[in-house]
Amino acid sequence: MGELFDSYNSNYGEAVEGSIRFSGLRHDFFLVAKADLLRRLLVERKLGQGGATVRALDIGCGVGSLHPYLEGAFDSLDGCDVSQESILRASQDNSRVAYRTCSTQRLPYEDGTFDLAFASCVVHHVSPAVWLDFFLELRRVVRPGGVACIIEHNPYNPLTRLAVFRCPFDHEAVLLNAAKARSLFQETGFRDIRSEHFLLLPSATPLAKKVERLVSALPLGAQYACSAHV
Repeated sequence: MGELFDSYNSNYGEAVEGSIRFSGLRHDFFLVAKADLLRRLLVERKLGQGGATVRALDIGCGVGSLHPYLEGAFDSLDGCDVSQESILRASQDNSRVAYRTCSTQRLPYEDGTFDLAFASCVVHHVSPAVWLDFFLELRRVVRPGGVACIIEHNPYNPLTRLAVFRCPFDHEAVLLNAAKARSLFQETGFRDIRSEHFLLLPSATPLAKKVERLVSALPLGAQYACSAHV
């Protein structure tokens, strides 16, 4: 897997843009939506209250495309990925993020290091045989009372299916729905598990966001987020 993404370290954005071009939307539209969701998650999950610091980890961060949109969201942000070339590119582009290459299933961090750990469109690249191990590692690196979150493609959205089909590094992807994500969180000992679908409408207006929140329980949006407390 690392070798696959090494080969896309210089043109990752172009590959993603090509896969979603039919939608008329740019990649940054989706990145902004994810960043907004993570910022809202901090408030809803009461992280950083009363001046408490928030240390976050992006698992499978790739070339760090999401990180400029998270500027100022956390007191510190770490990122790790199996692709060494992607980590080198991310380090060049985002000097305030601490990056590490992760070449094994065990994440290169001590137990309970982070207040928030998230993985954005990563689990579908992980073999289903080790999904449970992935979630166990997610839980291990988050402190008691902290939060873990995954953002994934919604397999019930036909446009998402088309984008995955068109993406050159998603050919081996195995999509999991929100129910499966919740089940994995439950099996690995997380609590207060919540999920929501988003990216339903091609607009970022307040009205569009309000409509999306109203129907977020339905599997309509292009992606979903599932989060839980440790």
